[in-house]
Amino acid sequence: MAQMPALIPKEVEIQRLKKIYIMVIVLAQIALSVQIDNYVDGSLHQTSIRDSAFTPAHWWLYSHFIALAVGWGLIAMYDRKVPILRGPGNTMNTGLKVTIIGYLATMFTVGINELWHFWAVEEIFSVPNHWLFNMGVVTAFIGALAYVVRVYARIVELGAETPAKNPYVAEMYKLALEGKLYSRSIP
Repeated sequence: MAQMPALIPKEVEIQRLKKIYIMVIVLAQIALSVQIDNYVDGSLHQTSIRDSAFTPAHWWLYSHFIALAVGWGLIAMYDRKVPILRGPGNTMNTGLKVTIIGYLATMFTVGINELWHFWAVEEIFSVPNHWLFNMGVVTAFIGALAYVVRVYARIVELGAETPAKNPYVAEMYKLALEGKLYSRSIP
């Protein structure tokens, strides 16, 4: 990527990027808690015949998805303070868009899940109402990973962090800095 003229001082940009990283770490801990609750909910489904949205395991699980969507929305608002991270046409970063859409899809699936279980009582993990849930989580993870890689590439570009010594990883950093990891920059 060609060097852009500095719109904000380098030290301020590094400080803001590190704040974004702290927020992402907090949200990663919430996402880890979702995974733990997924196992708790799975064990509950092994022992109980039927549950609802009001069982304690589901309160824990569903409240995390609200917190994750709101948290990534707050990161998107703070992201506006770092001009280099904006997406095409001065819009929101594409990784953030994908992450927020993924978590909104999981929130939509909560209602679909309850409607499904109103008519079909089976609590099997592979039923179609769980597909959108799983796809939303995977989509959110992919978007978050893309955003974190972009933030880290900018931190490396500013010289606040040194890239890994692994030659394959170092080559990916080089491609990221040249802007060749993004499809819109491939000729």
